[in-house]
Amino acid sequence: MDYSLTMTAGELLTRLDSPASSHALSLLYGDPERSRKRAKSLIKGLSENFSGAGENVRLFSAPGRTELGGNHTDHNRGRVLAASIQLDILAAVSPRKDRKVIFRSTGFDDVELDLSGPGGDSGEKGSTHSLIRGIAAAFALRGIDVRGFTGNAESLVFPGSGLSSSAAVEVLIACIFDRLSGGGRLDSLEIAKIGQWAENEYFGKPSGLMDQAACASGGAVSIDFEETENPKVTAVPFNPEAAGFALCVVDTRGSHAGLTPDYAAIPSEMKAIAGFFGKSVLRETSRQELLGHCGELRARFGDRALLRALHFFAENDRVSLMTRALEDLNAETDRAAKGKIMERFLGLVNQSGLSSSAMLQNIYSIKRPKEQGVSLALALTGDFLENQARAGRTVNGASRVHGGGFAGTIQAYIPLESLPAYTEKMEAVFGRGTVTPLTIRPIGAAEIEL
Repeated sequence: MDYSLTMTAGELLTRLDSPASSHALSLLYGDPERSRKRAKSLIKGLSENFSGAGENVRLFSAPGRTELGGNHTDHNRGRVLAASIQLDILAAVSPRKDRKVIFRSTGFDDVELDLSGPGGDSGEKGSTHSLIRGIAAAFALRGIDVRGFTGNAESLVFPGSGLSSSAAVEVLIACIFDRLSGGGRLDSLEIAKIGQWAENEYFGKPSGLMDQAACASGGAVSIDFEETENPKVTAVPFNPEAAGFALCVVDTRGSHAGLTPDYAAIPSEMKAIAGFFGKSVLRETSRQELLGHCGELRARFGDRALLRALHFFAENDRVSLMTRALEDLNAETDRAAKGKIMERFLGLVNQSGLSSSAMLQNIYSIKRPKEQGVSLALALTGDFLENQARAGRTVNGASRVHGGGFAGTIQAYIPLESLPAYTEKMEAVFGRGTVTPLTIRPIGAAEIEL
C-alpha cells in the first residue's frame, strides 16, 4: 500500500484550503469553492460516521461522459467520439487492513461486503455489491490481491441521462483498488476493461467498452473499437466554450422502464445484417456490400434493420470527420478560420442527429407513441436556433439525441450568449433544472492529489 499520501481527515481538510487545492479543483470542476465544500462534507461524513476512518483519508473522483459522436456504433466495433465531463462521483476513502468494503453514496443504500467470502451468487447480480466483487476479481486475475476500504461518496452524474453513471462508479472503484493495492500501475484503458468485465460477468449486463473508456481516460477522446481487445484511444482536445458554445444536455424526464427490448434490438438487427455476409459485426462488412444486396436484405430482415445498418456506416465515417474537424480546430490560429471549422463540426453534429432520427430510429419507442420527449426537445431546439438566426444573433448551433435514445436526454450546442434564453425556453417545457451545461474536464478517473 502507498502511504505517501497518508493524511488524517483534519490534515486533508486543512490542505483543501490551500492555493494548490484551488488549482487541482479548478481543473476538475471549474468552480473550486463549490467543489471544496462538497469534498469537505464527504471527508467529515467519513470520519464522523465510520470508526477509525478519519486516520487516513484520500480523495478519488471519476467523471461521467458525454457522447459527442458515434451513436450506437461501439457494439459493432465502430468508432466513437466521447469526452469526460465535470459531473462526477467524488469519494472520500479510507484504506482498511482487512478485505471488507463499506461504500456509502448519498441517496443510495449502503453497500457492505467481505471480499474474503465466496459471494458472486445470483442474488447479487444487478447490484453494486456484484460490481465491487467483480472488480476485485478482475484485479485478482491480474495478480493483485486487493484490500478493503471505507468510502463516503456523492454522485452528480444523474442516472438515465446517457452520462454513464454506472460506468463512473465502476472506474471509480477500480481506480481506488489500483491506487490502494496495486500501486497505481494500471493505465486508463486497463481500468476501463476491468469495469466493463465486472459489469458483463458479475453485474450481468452485456455492454461495450465506450462508457468506461471515456470515463477513465479524461478529456475528449476518439475511440476505435476495430480491435476489441485493444481499442485505439486517441486524445482530441476540445473546449466548446473557447469556440463560443455551451455544450448542454437536456433531460426530457422520460422513463427508461420497459425499454430494454428497444435498446437490444439495435445491435441485434445490425449483427443480423452482418450475419448475412458471414460476419459477426458490421465493421467486418462494408456499405458497398449492403447496397449491393438491398433487395435481399430488406426482404429477409425488414427495412428498419437495413436502415440501422446504413446508419452505422454513415455514423462511423462521421466520427472520423468530426475528429478531423477538432484536430483542425486545435491546429488553426486564425479566429475566422476557427469559426468556419467549428461550423463544419456543428454541421456533422446535426447530421448525426438526423441519421439517428431517420435511420437508427431511436428517438422514441414505437410502443409509446404518445411519449416523444426526445423528439420534442430536438424540435424545440431547432426552432430556438432558427429564431436566433432570423433575429441576426447567430447562425450556428446543433443538437442530437444523446446516449441510447428512446427516452432521456438530447445534446445541444448553444451560443454562449443565447444560453439563458435557451434554458428558459426548455425548462418551461421540461421542468426546472433539466438543462445542464457541461464542461469537458481533462482528467479521467483519478486520485485527487492536493
